[in-house]
Amino acid sequence: MSTRPQFVPTIALSLVFLGSAAPLAAQVAPVPAPPAPAGPVVILADRALDGRGNVVRALRIGVANGRITSLAAPLKGVRVIDLRGSTVMPGFIDTHVHLDSHWDRTGRIATEKEPPMEAATGIALAGWETLMGGFTTVQTVGDPTEKPLRDAIRDHGFPGPRVLTSLAWVEGDSTSSDDSLRAMVRARKAQGADLIKIFASTSQRVGAKPTVSQAQLAVMCGEAKALGMRSMVHAYRSQVSAAALAGCNQVEHATYASKEDIETAVRAGTFLSPQVGLVVQNYIANKARYIGVGNYTDEGMATMDRDLPLDFSVCRMMVATPGAKVVFSTDATAGAHGRNAEEFIGRVDHCGQTPMAALTSAQSLAAQALGMGDQIGTLASGYAGDIIALDGDPLTDITAVRRVVFVMRGGVVYKWAGAKGGR
Repeated sequence: MSTRPQFVPTIALSLVFLGSAAPLAAQVAPVPAPPAPAGPVVILADRALDGRGNVVRALRIGVANGRITSLAAPLKGVRVIDLRGSTVMPGFIDTHVHLDSHWDRTGRIATEKEPPMEAATGIALAGWETLMGGFTTVQTVGDPTEKPLRDAIRDHGFPGPRVLTSLAWVEGDSTSSDDSLRAMVRARKAQGADLIKIFASTSQRVGAKPTVSQAQLAVMCGEAKALGMRSMVHAYRSQVSAAALAGCNQVEHATYASKEDIETAVRAGTFLSPQVGLVVQNYIANKARYIGVGNYTDEGMATMDRDLPLDFSVCRMMVATPGAKVVFSTDATAGAHGRNAEEFIGRVDHCGQTPMAALTSAQSLAAQALGMGDQIGTLASGYAGDIIALDGDPLTDITAVRRVVFVMRGGVVYKWAGAKGGR
């Protein structure tokens, strides 16, 4: 995990005011985000992965005004960043995190009782650690407190990954009317959500039972689509196929699902997001920090630990199913931020994914899942200047994903381990 930079706590506190201060009288315009560096900057790379499954060599990646301008940029009159000897690639994308989840001052999982300024600092630090781990875009799904961070990064140049958020999730039960379900979806849209997160099952820690019907899922996902929004569904067992048949865009977890459930989802074109390398392992490693809050119980933790091999099994089924869109998704919570890349290792070790397939699942494929396939996740002209470099070759040693030596997001360099050849 990266070293905590000295300036983060100070700027994190400003997040409170950005997100919670009372609106000021309309006397001045809002302070705009600082512009991306005009450049041009040229990154030298002797080995790169383009995010689409190709190895490319001898690149001169031009970046100006926050975007890639060329892969063969001229060197005259430009600042050069020499990343030769590293593996260069598009920044990683995690389609499922929880930036609001962090440790409080006692070292335990923070709750709603935490003072707002401390909560803001914790959320901002989670974003910073994630960025330092090479993740330049994340989708955080579960709490309204993530909105100020998203807005501060997007609108004010606050340091962190590009953030998309569902705000609070949507959930109902068998008694929920169609109108009430549609109203909840519309409310999230009005509140500024980027997508709709839906619970179709209870937590694995309390039985992983279905909570709504396929027809109800169709109502919620259909309303999201009508509003121009994507839908993500927390689902176990047969709720995986129910969500796919209901027209939902992405299904998370899928533990206990059958081969038929997976095949149904693949035929529907649903993005599938298993987790095998980080979330459960992090819960178990930090068990004492979680127990006693909400549904974090000894019994629930034991269930997740016991059934982790079933997560591996369902992930292997997904990877082995032709046409499956198995996208990168960690469900990172407190203790896991900045270590999101552990999921790559899990995908290779436990799912049978090739290193290249695991990496592209967090690049071009993840970008497609976010509806941003023409903007991020690929090294190509016109795409965002979201570029990282690893010490080593992840195609021969997947643990290289732990060794992020360079991070650029939107043309801004946030991490550079050494300017050995820069001028």
